[in-house]
Amino acid sequence: MNDIAGFVATLDRRIEAIVDACTRCGACAQVCPTPAALAREHDPGVSAAEPGIDAVGLTTGIIDILRGETTSEEPGRVAAARWAAACCGTGNCLDVCEHGINPRFMLSMARRAASRGRDAGERREAGKQAFKRMSRGVRVLSRLQLAPELLARLSPASHPERDTPPDVVFYTGCNLLKTPHIGLLCLDVLDALEISYEVHGGPASCCGILQMRPGDIDNGGRQALRTLQRLAGPGAGQVLSWCPTCQIQFGETVIPSFTVAQPEQQRGLDMTLFPVFLASRLDHLAPLMRHRVPKRVALCEFPGAPGVVPAVRRLLEQVPGLQLVPLDVPGVGYQLSSLAALPRQRDQMLASMLRQAEQAGLDALVGIFHGDHRELVGHQPHWPFEMLNYMELIGASLGLVREDTFKRLRLMDDVDAILQASLTRIEANQLSLEEARSVILADLLGDQLLSTDRNQQPMGDFARGTGTATQT
Repeated sequence: MNDIAGFVATLDRRIEAIVDACTRCGACAQVCPTPAALAREHDPGVSAAEPGIDAVGLTTGIIDILRGETTSEEPGRVAAARWAAACCGTGNCLDVCEHGINPRFMLSMARRAASRGRDAGERREAGKQAFKRMSRGVRVLSRLQLAPELLARLSPASHPERDTPPDVVFYTGCNLLKTPHIGLLCLDVLDALEISYEVHGGPASCCGILQMRPGDIDNGGRQALRTLQRLAGPGAGQVLSWCPTCQIQFGETVIPSFTVAQPEQQRGLDMTLFPVFLASRLDHLAPLMRHRVPKRVALCEFPGAPGVVPAVRRLLEQVPGLQLVPLDVPGVGYQLSSLAALPRQRDQMLASMLRQAEQAGLDALVGIFHGDHRELVGHQPHWPFEMLNYMELIGASLGLVREDTFKRLRLMDDVDAILQASLTRIEANQLSLEEARSVILADLLGDQLLSTDRNQQPMGDFARGTGTATQT
């Protein structure tokens, strides 16, 4: 049996185990914010109070879908399919099942089962086009910002020859390279801690999620397994992941299936999200954080990546002079992009967060992950505070600074001005002006979820933990 066949067979066995173990009690649906959010998304007139949710019916429908009953129009099954499709990865469900089921994985497998109703060729093409768009955006945006020798630090090609394994592998994922200053700060901090590393990432080391989302499990799995082999290759004690999507994809779907199918490959496949690792090294890091950073800041935070928000808070609490201010925002999703199926409430949540930050007199609204940073920086000119990533604050406390070129270019808000400012790097990285213009328009200026015009933003307020919107 080849690797991909073993991987898919193991996925199927894991699904069979879920079907056998699930009692349809509805505990996972009861704690999930998505069903109620979906009700409000499709009917803005729904009361701010939580609408009635048939939790047992939802879980029963999911098990039916996993059994292959995907064509029925029975209302419970339709509602279950919508729940699975809209799952925002909040993670409230991860520790509620008495039978050891991971409901987030269960819903991802329900999406896989539902996708089988589409033609296999369409699924492959959808994954191929999504990967192609992502790859072009990463390649061009990273090269617009960094000279070749600096960009090489974030490339697998930068690995030095060594006689012993590195302490860690730093896995950037793909899209972090659109904001490369964040990745460089991560490496700077590892250098300050005297931790040796190899860097892996970029589209060649994708986690496979873009193929798996439309249901191309074979190609998505093949991509993920190749990446795992690359990550395990250096023999490091730990793999530090940056991207929460990659962490969920590998930690919940790929690694458990791969290590069952190929148990001899299990060594070296454990992943830890970067801020969780840094927080575990605070005894060594905190004495180095000597520079004052006198700012009032709040986090743009999401609970779906376990341990991340507490870790980032612990890190920022060690920054001299920094004051961390709480905002009343909902505990929904794991980053803004995870709320794609709930755009109305995502926009209300972000607009409310921006207004609260203004009312709190903040100096900065601080994102955790790269995708959120790309969204936030576009709003900076319209608010009396700046947008930062938490690694910039940690870096500042260590005396480390990396220019946020993504922000500088984004705030020009003019494709011709951006091209003019980037000519040196365009030439050094052998980019074409035509391709650079196209990517700037699509992936730099066009990649904005919420309108930056304050007059066009929704006026909803949210209660923490529910995602409930009330009109003011």
